[in-house]
Amino acid sequence: MLDIILIVFGILFLLVGLIGCILPVLPGPPISYFGLLMLHFTDKHQFSTDFLIMWAVIAIGVTILDNVVPVWGTKRYGGSKKAIWGSVLGLIVGLIFFPPFGIIIGPFVGAVIGEMIAGKSGYDAFLSGFGAFMGFLGGTILKLITSGLIIFFFFKELF
Repeated sequence: MLDIILIVFGILFLLVGLIGCILPVLPGPPISYFGLLMLHFTDKHQFSTDFLIMWAVIAIGVTILDNVVPVWGTKRYGGSKKAIWGSVLGLIVGLIFFPPFGIIIGPFVGAVIGEMIAGKSGYDAFLSGFGAFMGFLGGTILKLITSGLIIFFFFKELF
């Protein structure tokens, strides 16, 4: 009975982790990793210590990169801190009011507005918005790949 509870919680962690790959407030890969741990704690399904350590490092590393890549993308295209904050706020507003497309458009529009507030020209603001969008997209893809692989290994071991 305990194994079934752990498996169910593991699947819930995997689903929340996958959602967390898109929502900026949830660290998707680490949450997915906890789902993998839930399966490991069952009596019948075990992963090696090296495997668990490797995936813990990957999940933490991708989460750190996810915080660096959008900033790098914005700065690479000449963006300021206002563009970065605009990108984050645009993502949240887009997610709440314009799902699912707001997740894609929100960071771009937010960065452009942030740069225009900072006094940059339309072209410079557009470039910053593009950089923020590319950084957000790159970080999201990294998180989705990581969580997707964790989900794959979970169900491979389960079945």
